[in-house]
Amino acid sequence: MVPERGIFAVADGMGGHAAGEVASEMAVQQIVRDLGSFKGLSVDESAARMTRAIKAANAAIFERTLAEHDKRGMGTTCTVLVLHGQNRYLIGQVGDSRAYLLREGRFHQLTKDHSYVQEQVDAGYLTPEQARTHPYANVITRCVGASGDVMPDIFSGTVRSGDVFLLASDGLTGMVEDEQLAQILQAQGTPERWVDKMVAEANRRGGLDNITCIIAHVDQVDTMPAEMTTTGEAKTARTTPSGGVPGVH
Repeated sequence: MVPERGIFAVADGMGGHAAGEVASEMAVQQIVRDLGSFKGLSVDESAARMTRAIKAANAAIFERTLAEHDKRGMGTTCTVLVLHGQNRYLIGQVGDSRAYLLREGRFHQLTKDHSYVQEQVDAGYLTPEQARTHPYANVITRCVGASGDVMPDIFSGTVRSGDVFLLASDGLTGMVEDEQLAQILQAQGTPERWVDKMVAEANRRGGLDNITCIIAHVDQVDTMPAEMTTTGEAKTARTTPSGGVPGVH
């Protein structure tokens, strides 16, 4: 999370605990470095820069899997939010981590999962409710680093004062329904308090996977381009197979 640059990212690694952490850290560090400044860029130019940054991270991770035997099979999801000039947001998405927006009481998912069950929902074979409890709910169809190339989905839109963005790994969204997430965000509090409540609720329901979430609250959008003030909070809770929480970082 680099709030002073308006960059927020969630990456959920896979391929074993150690390798997954390497992949997620590599992805975030390279993407943040490559994004640079969006000042003066058009919507299309901003989207192209996000795509290039994610593709470069993918190539770097994939090359490392080829060079280091113990890193083979590693990869990561990646959801990157940028709040930038012209009062706009930009999201780059690979995998099943998610971005949500709460605006004027309406909470909705901005991204679409790259997962087996999402494909089944799109085809009409599963309902969203069935997808949540499906045996293959954790099977993703796209990730950063698993192959030599990847194509991220890009989403963009305008930002308004009072907007609340939530980025989360499936360790949160797989345990806590969207309705409950919305209720937490609409309660009195701060981003830090909302994050704590979400992590606690996911662990209360079993905490079956690592839980990562970031909340960015847009306090004010000025009339001048590129002027936004935000408050944000990030937390990762790493869970044991039994659901305990050995550490929060």
